[in-house]
Amino acid sequence: MEESRCVGGRSGWQPHHLRLESAEGVLVGAIPCYAKSHSQGEYVFDHGWADAFERAGGRYYPKLQSAVPFTPATGPRLLVAGGCDPLTVKAGLAEALRMVTDRLGVSSAHVSFLPQDDVLPMEAAGFLHRTDQQFHFFNEGFSGYDDFLATLASRKRKALKKERREALADGISIDWLTGSDLTERVWDDFFTFYMDTGSRKWGRPYLNRQFFSLIGKRMADDILLVMAKRNGRYVAGAINFIGSDTLFGRNWGCIEDHPFLHFEVCYHQAIDFAIANKIRVVEAGAQGEHKLARGYQPVTTHSMHYIANPSFRRAVADYLRRERQEVELMGDYLAEHTPFRKDDQ
Repeated sequence: MEESRCVGGRSGWQPHHLRLESAEGVLVGAIPCYAKSHSQGEYVFDHGWADAFERAGGRYYPKLQSAVPFTPATGPRLLVAGGCDPLTVKAGLAEALRMVTDRLGVSSAHVSFLPQDDVLPMEAAGFLHRTDQQFHFFNEGFSGYDDFLATLASRKRKALKKERREALADGISIDWLTGSDLTERVWDDFFTFYMDTGSRKWGRPYLNRQFFSLIGKRMADDILLVMAKRNGRYVAGAINFIGSDTLFGRNWGCIEDHPFLHFEVCYHQAIDFAIANKIRVVEAGAQGEHKLARGYQPVTTHSMHYIANPSFRRAVADYLRRERQEVELMGDYLAEHTPFRKDDQ
């Protein structure tokens, strides 16, 4: 992202990565971090905090943000060198991030989509805990899509079968492209789709064409493009990143509108690929309760926030206590309304 200038420059994401060294000068840990002049591209929304702080006379930006830019996917943020004690290093990293925030005189530091195991060391350093919901598919060793469908209630099975038929009813076929399939021409097509989505009312194209060429050259075997073809040309597509046990669904776009094609390309095909390749989890991106009906289950995500101003920190802490309760209640409600068969069905 830095090489393609999607971050850095005038993007509002200035690299400010933190290193933690031992007394002997040996690198023991790090935090990927950015100094930010806005709150775009984070998927943990603090715009209301910024407005409230600035109405009270404060200056919210710049702030520090530890995240993978434009990517709402859980992963390590407190990075520990091999051979080091994880608990000690993570505690040191959390404390270091708090100290750097205070020394720089910025309003706050935020760590987005970190593993739940890293919540405690950050709370000990004065960070506030925030939760949210995503929807993930879990591959329970299914032999195929029909095997997965058998776990759903009858009415839900019929609805999904109908939806998938209708998505392909206009002569649409689906290609899975990875590795050497990812030619520059394919990237041109996908970038057209991506920019079309980004040009819509709530869209924003954070990534440029060079970014896609770079990832195509450097990690093609870890990328899956699901591309929809009609009349000999691609008309829609979604990009996924293949992890060790997780398929990460990211951006989608199209140049033709067809009923249910978005669901087919982004959600159903991801499940098909995960089952075929024995991938344990599909993370389908931020938000989206519509994913529930398609076999994705509610999962709690975590972020941590250090607010330098004591009065504002107390206000945010109170807000987050109430928000966590609401997220928990919503998670319980959603878990009761999944499409899966109940014992009496």
